[in-house]
Amino acid sequence: MTTEIEIPEGVKVELLDNGERIKVSGKLGSTTKKVNTLLVEAKIEGNRIVIAPVEGKEKAKRAILAETALSNEIKRAIHGVQEGITKHMKVIYSHFPMNFEVKNNEVLVKNMFGERLPRVAKIVGDTKVEIKGQDVYVRGVDPYDVGQTVANLFKLSFLKDKDSRVFQDGIYLLKEE
Repeated sequence: MTTEIEIPEGVKVELLDNGERIKVSGKLGSTTKKVNTLLVEAKIEGNRIVIAPVEGKEKAKRAILAETALSNEIKRAIHGVQEGITKHMKVIYSHFPMNFEVKNNEVLVKNMFGERLPRVAKIVGDTKVEIKGQDVYVRGVDPYDVGQTVANLFKLSFLKDKDSRVFQDGIYLLKEE
C-alpha cells in the first residue's frame, strides 16, 4: 500500500539527507518533517510525493501506521505553507486581571491568580503570538509548532491547589481558523 500526495502549484517539496527529512516550502514560509526511514520510504515523482512502507513481515503494521502519520503531517504542512494556521485563544479571568507581554520566544503572563512572579510560556519555532485585549492569536506555518505553543499557553493556567470549579481563570482555545 502506497500513498501519493499531489503537490499543488506554488509549493516546493524536496528531500533532504538521503530521504530522512522532507522540506515543504510555500509563499508563507517553510517547514521540515522527519521521515522514519526504518518503516517508510519517501520519493518525489513528478508533482507527487510517494510514501511507501518498507517491506518486512515483522514491521508491516507499524510501517502502515507510520505511512499514514507521515502523509497526514505532509498534507497539513502543505496547507500551512499555503494558507497558514491560526488558532484563536481567549483569556478569561474573574479574580485577578492578567497582563501579557511577548519577549523574544516567550509569553509572560503577569498577575495570574495574584502571583507576584510572571508565568512563562515558550513560543515554539517560527510561531507568532499576537495579543489584542483578551484575545490571543497564535499564527504560524508548521502545525506542530502552532499546536505546541497553544498547549504551552493553556498549560500555563493550571492551578493545582484550588478548586477548578471556582477558579476558572485561564487561557482557553476558542477556535481554529
